[in-house]
Amino acid sequence: MKRVFCATYEGIDAKVVEVESTLTKGLPSFGLVGKVSMEINEAKERAKSALLSNDFKFPPKRITINLAPSDLKKEGSQFDLSMALLIAIYDLEEELDDWFVFGELGLDGAVKENTQLYPLLLSLANQNIIQKAIVPFAALKKLSKIPNVSFYGVNTLNEAVSLLRNQTSATPSIDCSEIEYPFYEAGEKKYFYVKEYDEDFIDVKGQEIAKRAALISAAGFHNIIFEGSPGCGKSMIATRLRYILPSMSTSEILDLAKLQVLDGKEPLFKPHRNMQSVHHTSTSASVFGGGSHKAKIGEVGLAHNGILFFDELPHFSKSVLEALREPMQDGKIRISRVNSKVEYPADFLFIGAMNPCPCGNLLNVNKECRCNELEIQRYKNRLSDPFLDRIDLNVVMQNISISDQPSLSSKEMHKKVIQTHIINKERGQKSFNAKLNDKEIELFCILDEEAKNTLDMAVSRFSLSFRSIKKVQKVARTIADLDESKVILKEHLVEALSYRRR
Repeated sequence: MKRVFCATYEGIDAKVVEVESTLTKGLPSFGLVGKVSMEINEAKERAKSALLSNDFKFPPKRITINLAPSDLKKEGSQFDLSMALLIAIYDLEEELDDWFVFGELGLDGAVKENTQLYPLLLSLANQNIIQKAIVPFAALKKLSKIPNVSFYGVNTLNEAVSLLRNQTSATPSIDCSEIEYPFYEAGEKKYFYVKEYDEDFIDVKGQEIAKRAALISAAGFHNIIFEGSPGCGKSMIATRLRYILPSMSTSEILDLAKLQVLDGKEPLFKPHRNMQSVHHTSTSASVFGGGSHKAKIGEVGLAHNGILFFDELPHFSKSVLEALREPMQDGKIRISRVNSKVEYPADFLFIGAMNPCPCGNLLNVNKECRCNELEIQRYKNRLSDPFLDRIDLNVVMQNISISDQPSLSSKEMHKKVIQTHIINKERGQKSFNAKLNDKEIELFCILDEEAKNTLDMAVSRFSLSFRSIKKVQKVARTIADLDESKVILKEHLVEALSYRRR
C-alpha cells in the first residue's frame, strides 16, 4: 500500500485526507472509495488519460483508491495528481515520506492549479500540520508567501513521478519565507504591524469623547456604538478605527489571507485587520452565511479578527440583529442546513452607528426634531436589551462647532494600542480584554479597595446585570492598561461606567 496526503474543506478549515492505494490481483478495475463527490469520481478518467498519455502502463490489476477518513465528504479537483502518482509509482520499493500532493490534471498530464488550492494550503499551514507539498508550478508565486512550508513545483505528471522516485535528493522550488513587516515579541510570540494610516484621526475635529472611546475600543477589542446627528463623524471615526487596531500574530495574518481568498480578493499577507461594512438591506444569509447544499461564509465570518461595521443600525432587520447576539457573545457562528452543519470562527470587534431618532435631529441644537415620541420610541425599540447588553461602549456624539480642532493622530493612538497589547501579552493573557472569560476576569481584572466600593455602589444604583458587571470590569481593565496601571483604580472604573447605556 502506498500513501500520500491531500486535503478538503470542512467549513472554512482544511481537513487532512489520506490518499491510499492498493493494487491487488483480480479483474482490472479502478475504484474510488471514501465518500467522494462527483468531481472526484471524474478524476478517474483524467488520471487514467494522463498516465496513458505519458507512456505509463496502466497496471492490469484491481486498483482501489481510498480517501480517508471515510465519513468526511471530499470535494475538489486537487486530488487528481495524488491519485495518478500512487498508480504511477506502485512499484516503488522505498517508503514515501509524509508528502502532501495537490494538483488538477489535464488529459495530457499537465498539472494545473484550482481555486481551492490556495486557501487549503493556508489553512493547513495555519494549523501547523504541513511541512512540504508538491504543487502546480504555476501556483508557486502566490504560495511563496505562506511561511513555514517548503513547496515543490511541478509542471507535469512526469516531473512529479521523478520527484517522488528521487525524494531523498529533491530540493524545494521555494523555501518557507518570513513575513516582512516590523514586529515586536511579547509572550513568546511575534506580533507584526504596519504604520500606514490611509485615513487618520487627525482629520477628526472635536469629538474628544468619541475618540477616547475609539481608543479604548481598539485597545481592548470592545464592541462600540456611536449615536449622533447626521454628519457628526460617526462613520468617519469607525473607518479610521481599523488602522489603530492591535498587531497581528502569524496565525492571524494567515487567517486573514484565507478569508480574503474566500471573499474573492487577492491576499496581501499584510498585518492590517480587515473591516466588513454591512448594508442594512443585506439578507440574513449574506450576513451570517448559508446555502441550501453547502453553507458558505458570510460577512460575520469574514470579519473574524477584524471589524464588523453596521451603519444605520436600527434599520437592520430584527432577525439579523437578534441573530448577531450569538457570535458577539461566543465568537463563532453556526450554520445548520439539511445537507451540512458548519461552525465558523467569528471573533470580531462590532461597531454600530445610529441616529438618535428617525429624522436624526433629536440631539442637534441647531435643527428641530420632526419626530413624535412614539416614532422615537419605535426607532429605539428596534434594538433589544439583550442585544445592547453585548455592547461595551455607548457613545453619544457631541455637537459640531466651528471652533473644533484636531487633536490625537492615528499614529499616536496606535502607539498607545501597541503598548496596551504588549502589557496584555506579558501579563499572560491569550485574548483581548473584551474577550476575557469569568476566570480570566478574576485573575486579571483586579480592583483596588476604592474601586471595589465604587462598583458595589454602581451595581446597587443602576441594577447592573452579571454581564454588565463583567463588561464594566473589562472596559476598566483596558483603561487601566492605557494608563499602565497594574490594578484598576476608582477613576478607571468611573470612566468605564460613563460609557454604559443610559
